[in-house]
Amino acid sequence: MTTPSALERPTGVPFARRMAARLVLLPALMLSLLPPRRIRAVLDRVRRGAGPATAAQAVDARNAMCAVSLRCAGPKGCLPRSLGAALLCRLTGSWPTWCTGVRVVPPFTAHAWIEADGRPVDEGVPDDYFTRLITVAAASRTGR
Repeated sequence: MTTPSALERPTGVPFARRMAARLVLLPALMLSLLPPRRIRAVLDRVRRGAGPATAAQAVDARNAMCAVSLRCAGPKGCLPRSLGAALLCRLTGSWPTWCTGVRVVPPFTAHAWIEADGRPVDEGVPDDYFTRLITVAAASRTGR
């Protein structure tokens, strides 16, 4: 999977947040090796009980992942970056919408990202730049 442009590593991420990001980095990298159906199954389980993440929480998690991992900050790190950011949000009881899909304009490359409030988080592209193929949103609490 690819991202539309290279990323810069964020600075100023607090020490405790960087340590939490390091904690979820290995699971995120391991998850990124699985086929999409298995990733979705794992994320469906992990998201249980979490409320929707705010845009600020999602940006904070994404920045922390990019701060601790060159791979996540790089142009081909979208899958581990998005998985790590989702897992990092889950540590605090929230869940962003995790998405994977393709660009709507050629070349049709695959990409993974997180969303909050229905918008991609820090992707630097318009909201409709990607077509979602798989999404894992926070579980609805209305059915309880």
